[in-house]
Amino acid sequence: MDERRAAVIFKAFCDENRIRIIKLLRSGEKCACELLEEINLTQPTLSHHMKILCDAEIVVSRKKGKWTHYSISEKGVKQAKECLVQLSTLDIRCENKSCCEK
Repeated sequence: MDERRAAVIFKAFCDENRIRIIKLLRSGEKCACELLEEINLTQPTLSHHMKILCDAEIVVSRKKGKWTHYSISEKGVKQAKECLVQLSTLDIRCENKSCCEK
């Protein structure tokens, strides 16, 4: 996974409101109106957070009438987990051991 993709994924988890949204979505799909009722945000602010979560593919959206419904993406969560594992796994092929010991 390249650095740009990893940054997009981690950006999704770097805000308290986005963490709250993810927690709310653990119980299943929710309409934007339901999310607005649960957390104290304006509609434009919620849209901003949802765009970041969707860009990271942690959350997926679907339109139904005038409302957008959101849910957690199993595929996106799997990618985020794999990203964390890749970044946190020691590379035993590192030839310059002194750089790794800092």
